Amino acid sequence: MRAPGGAEEVAAPRVTAVVGLLVVFELVSGLLQGSGPALMPAVQDWQSISASQAQWYMAVQFLAAAVGVPVLGRLGDLYGHRRLVRVALVCVTAGTVLVALAPNLTVLLVGRALMGPLAALLPLEIGLVRDRLDLEGARRAVGLLVGALTLGSLLGHGLAGPLLELAGGVQAALCVLAAIACACAALSYCGIPESRTRAPGRMDWTGALLLGLALLLFLGTTARSQAWGWTSPLTLGGLVLSLSLLAWWVRLERDRPHALVDVRAVAHPHSAPYYVSGFVFGAVMLGGQAVGISYIAASTADEGYGFGLTTWEISAWGAVPHVLAFAGASLVARVAARTGYRRVLLLAFTLMAAGNAGLIAGHTTLPLFALASAVSGFGMGLALGGLPTLIVERSTPDRTASATAVYNNLKTLGGSVAGAGSAVVLGSLVVRDTDVPALSAYLTIWGLGSLLCVGALILQVLTNRQTNASGAAKNRRSDTRAHSDAGTSAGA
Repeated sequence: MRAPGGAEEVAAPRVTAVVGLLVVFELVSGLLQGSGPALMPAVQDWQSISASQAQWYMAVQFLAAAVGVPVLGRLGDLYGHRRLVRVALVCVTAGTVLVALAPNLTVLLVGRALMGPLAALLPLEIGLVRDRLDLEGARRAVGLLVGALTLGSLLGHGLAGPLLELAGGVQAALCVLAAIACACAALSYCGIPESRTRAPGRMDWTGALLLGLALLLFLGTTARSQAWGWTSPLTLGGLVLSLSLLAWWVRLERDRPHALVDVRAVAHPHSAPYYVSGFVFGAVMLGGQAVGISYIAASTADEGYGFGLTTWEISAWGAVPHVLAFAGASLVARVAARTGYRRVLLLAFTLMAAGNAGLIAGHTTLPLFALASAVSGFGMGLALGGLPTLIVERSTPDRTASATAVYNNLKTLGGSVAGAGSAVVLGSLVVRDTDVPALSAYLTIWGLGSLLCVGALILQVLTNRQTNASGAAKNRRSDTRAHSDAGTSAGA
């Protein structure tokens, strides 16, 4: 009897060390992702590529992530999360090396595509900690991992410029990032235990191929919609075809015993609202970043609105919501321990709704505008830590990584749709006889963001009531059976 207890006591410090290593991986993941946009202009000059070609420098990684994350998540559930964390890190390392040494645009884009598995690290790590830790330990670990990713993104965005200066050129800076990725890949072979739970069945490659085609077509079409025009046959045809493929994929997955994604579980009334909230969260967080930066860079003298901030001032302003998001993600487990995760999410979306409304109210005063951004950023941090935790706890243990991967993809899709929608609004509501976005365009986008958050709030409140009602009904049935059994026993 003592041996199992002793084994548990010996294993606990090892699990703590594993969480520490995974936090390092997420910190580096955020660093690599955050530095990408900041280094893009320097990469454009280095490779002598056009602005449209430079857009694919970012887009190709998102496309690779959209296809690869569900596949890697499912493979992790089937064959072990540690194994797939290593595979993902090796792919990322190869990608960073190719990017740093790229002799032309083709090799550069191949390297960026190989960096797509960066987005799969978090779902795989969540699957690993859920398997190795108890409930409270896993919740704290998820908060730490999301916080590390947020902090890494902040550092990547803020340190890209100084790194470029210190390294003496963009290629040298990219080599430094490649060296960091290589170190992470080597660390993944040091002391990380494998997850113990395995999903039954085999890999659904047909479902993976169909989902990949649908997502590639959808994201690729939305990325090019501004150049093609939203009413062009190419745009409309691409969107209709992608949605048709997605509908076919849903029907296919629904009837398969070992599908890539458990569609029925995703669509279950107790979990679907949180996946929808993930889509809304991605739309507000990812879709709103560029809009806010564009507004504060505008000047009252030229556009009639904005604050006319310089590049350094914009960086400082952009750090405010990132720092608050890191704080929210780091504190989410402590807050949830007192209030519960469902109430944390209600608070998160309330803060995000209030923050977007505050941007409208404070659009003429920089301190109020920054305060609204900070409020929204803290809410985003709470959502970053809370949403994946709730989704994981509503999934079966053998579907942890794939469930988190679905959430991650929905968040990315939300950002893609919101980005395209914001481009339409900014291009439609313009100052008379110019192509400059009017003030009403920005106010409309922030208003829509606030309404989306309110919609997610209402959906979650209704879900919580249904959950509580079903729980109460279950308890009443249990009490009735208990009284009936007691009466039967007394009669006997």
